[in-house]
Amino acid sequence: MELRQLRHFVAVTAHGSFTAAARAELIVQSALSTSIRKLERELGADLFERTGRRPILTPAGHAFLPAARALLADATAAADAVSAVSGLATGRVAIGTIQTLTCVDLPAELAAFHHLRPGIQISVRDAPVAGLLDALLARELDLAYLALDGADLPEGLAVFASWEEELVLMTSPAHRLAGAERALLSELTEEPFVDFKAGTGLETAVRRLAAGCGLHRQITCEVTQIRLLVELVRAGIGVAIVPRRVAEQERLPTVRIRQPDPARTVVLAGRAPVPANPAAGALLAHLTR
Repeated sequence: MELRQLRHFVAVTAHGSFTAAARAELIVQSALSTSIRKLERELGADLFERTGRRPILTPAGHAFLPAARALLADATAAADAVSAVSGLATGRVAIGTIQTLTCVDLPAELAAFHHLRPGIQISVRDAPVAGLLDALLARELDLAYLALDGADLPEGLAVFASWEEELVLMTSPAHRLAGAERALLSELTEEPFVDFKAGTGLETAVRRLAAGCGLHRQITCEVTQIRLLVELVRAGIGVAIVPRRVAEQERLPTVRIRQPDPARTVVLAGRAPVPANPAAGALLAHLTR
């Protein structure tokens, strides 16, 4: 059994498909499939059901997943110990993020960190908040940007920094409210909305905001990608509530919401009290400097 086989197995469970896992691991799909087949032969059991469109963990796969995660975490910790001794000339750090992160220019921050620590390999994962929390607790991620929407962090995790993001109504250029300065959410009952599928951080914040003023939204279209949401709004299929910078970056009209606290809190979180991984500690210091 090899560490790369374990990494490939965990990647499929994290990304939901062999194609996405292979892309994340920077190998061709056939090589990843072969790696997992070899692991299954060594274990003497199938880890995935492959009859549907998406691979589903078998009972053996469910039983093996926690052990695989623990083995990878232990291997990473061993490598981190060596990195600490070598003065962070090498190492690996994994950071997660929500799709709609706007309070931090993450690509620019990671580029600056790479310039300072070129020997450290950086892994980035975007996922819904629940998936990021699971990955933090499983030690698959060192740090993550989360939109908690008032929820508490699970035990063992800590908040290292936080930001407030204003939420605004984003419309198409031709929409009747495109030139308006403010709008009451309660007045948007007849408006079609584009929104994320239930369970994402932004969807949860918007749902609570709407419920607070008695707005029953008509969801015309649900999406899983911010890029598609923006383009659907641009095309006029509906309006959406998003962080202000999302609309401004896309040069779409924004309307201020006349509603108490039309905002969400975004935090940078990781394992408490500080990351044990020296590379993660260095990145945390850079991101919170």
